[in-house]
Amino acid sequence: MILNKKNVIGFLIVMTLIYSAIAKGASQKGEIKMEKEILEKATFAGGCFWCIESAFDELEGVKEAVSGYTGGKIEKPTYMEVSSGKTGHYEAVQVTFDSKKITYNELVEIFWQQIDPTDPTGQFADKGSQYKTAIFYHNEEQKNIADESKKKLEKSGKFDKPIVTEIKEAKEFYVAEDYHQDYYKKCPVRYRNYKVGSGRESFLKRIWKKVTD
Repeated sequence: MILNKKNVIGFLIVMTLIYSAIAKGASQKGEIKMEKEILEKATFAGGCFWCIESAFDELEGVKEAVSGYTGGKIEKPTYMEVSSGKTGHYEAVQVTFDSKKITYNELVEIFWQQIDPTDPTGQFADKGSQYKTAIFYHNEEQKNIADESKKKLEKSGKFDKPIVTEIKEAKEFYVAEDYHQDYYKKCPVRYRNYKVGSGRESFLKRIWKKVTD
């Protein structure tokens, strides 16, 4: 084949188009790989934080679930101080999640399925203000979602008592002592004995027909 000026120009045009298409595809793939996570926080109090942490910890889209204390009037409380019921703090779990993979509404729905939302005195075997249930919202959107979810649960007829879980503005969250973190992994036998013995597991099976962990 004899290459003349016209053929060379045509060849260069074709190669340029091919290269541009390849480069565009690589760019698009790079954008997908470099897409940033959208991390948000959600905070829930549902009685013993061991059980609430375990329900969220390994969900797709959850980066971490941390046990701690919130809602009270003293800084950096200890477990013993919170357990006294005098600090105003709740045992709670703070969830960091990627909202592109799991929504706040989904987290709220999962939370309801871990608790008895009709108990104003605590949760199961644990009684006291530190064991009461609450959803702590971090912005107005979360507040609205939590409010609507609570109304939906009230209208569902699943419970024959009022839903008393509070919806409160999030306050400073204090991480609990290391031995409380991932307790369901560190002490699986004790954790299971507690969950069964406290009455939580049988309640969840009866109401929701399943247990998440």
